[in-house]
Amino acid sequence: MEAILSSTTLSLSPLPPHSLSSFSVSKLTVTRLKTSLTTSSQKGSPSSPVLPLRVSANSQAAPATSTEPTTSSSVPSQMKGWVYGEYGGVDVLKVDSSVSVPPVKDDQVLIKVVAAALNPVDFKRRLGKFKASDSPLPTVPGYDVAGVVVKVGSQVKSLKEGDQVYGNINEKALEGPKQFGSFAEYTAVEEKLLALKPKNLDFAQAAGLPLAIQTAYEGLERSGFSDGKSILVLGGAGGVGSLVIQLAKHVFGASRVAATSSTGKLELLKSLGADLAVDYTKENFEDLPEKFDVVYDTVGQGDKAVKVMKEGGSVVVLTGAVTPPGFRFVVTASGAVLEKLNPALESGKVKPVVDSKGPFPFTKVVEAFSDIETNRATGKVVIYPIP
Repeated sequence: MEAILSSTTLSLSPLPPHSLSSFSVSKLTVTRLKTSLTTSSQKGSPSSPVLPLRVSANSQAAPATSTEPTTSSSVPSQMKGWVYGEYGGVDVLKVDSSVSVPPVKDDQVLIKVVAAALNPVDFKRRLGKFKASDSPLPTVPGYDVAGVVVKVGSQVKSLKEGDQVYGNINEKALEGPKQFGSFAEYTAVEEKLLALKPKNLDFAQAAGLPLAIQTAYEGLERSGFSDGKSILVLGGAGGVGSLVIQLAKHVFGASRVAATSSTGKLELLKSLGADLAVDYTKENFEDLPEKFDVVYDTVGQGDKAVKVMKEGGSVVVLTGAVTPPGFRFVVTASGAVLEKLNPALESGKVKPVVDSKGPFPFTKVVEAFSDIETNRATGKVVIYPIP
């Protein structure tokens, strides 16, 4: 099974309807990275937004988003969205202004989408790699979402209209993912898959987290990772890898974190919490003199990963061949996991990492897909704002 998730200048700057029927805080060189983090508790007074790690040529805030409230009584029957009616390259993606707004089931809420994000599963799905278990075409792509609840189903207990939420809209990434994804003005999502957006993050920052942070967390849990253990993260600058480093170090209490990346991203790895940053263009990680309790492979080098695993350790493999005792898993989306991690996000222990070329505006979804398909994006590719 394929991976599900997943400039030498660093920037720490705030990020700023086809009917289905017809990385400069000002500029900082990679040898100097300073962060200014604001801590807030989940129930404390509001704080200034946390500064996400962002690799960028310059510091630009994300465009302002309209704060006009949308209520259930003002939800239209049609919306603007990105759609593809056949599997293929980026050329199959089209904008349509008459996509039907999805119906809301009893256990769901309707979200006015403010921001969304891409994951490798999005383009692999579009290419037809999972067509046997996919929902019917045409498809509105998008798993990650951040937005505002505008309508609630009859069995919804905790969320209400006006709540700012984020989540991964598909409980199982490859088992009948929703036909109406997050790359549209509205999307319907089960309440259990959502959590209130961290107070210190804006929508663009929050949108890049759900699937990647859930994958990072679940992989660490399944590997038996715990306080005092060591870990090597292959692909530490990517969407999942950047979060594995932070969670392992700041949430799970790792004794030592090592991670790989290309030359220009080594300082990013250190800023995230890596004790050892390995330049894969100059050295082979499998030749390292030390072994690790867990190797988290996000790039498809499972055969080499097992060589640096301690006896009795674990290798988490997201893509490529699995070499025993390595294992692969399909992440299960859960709002409860996001709620559990919200304090770490709100305290600034864990920070969003957003690719320097974004956020991409809604009109540039094709360019966003092209960016993530290079497999060279740093952190997450985010779409913002969505009309």
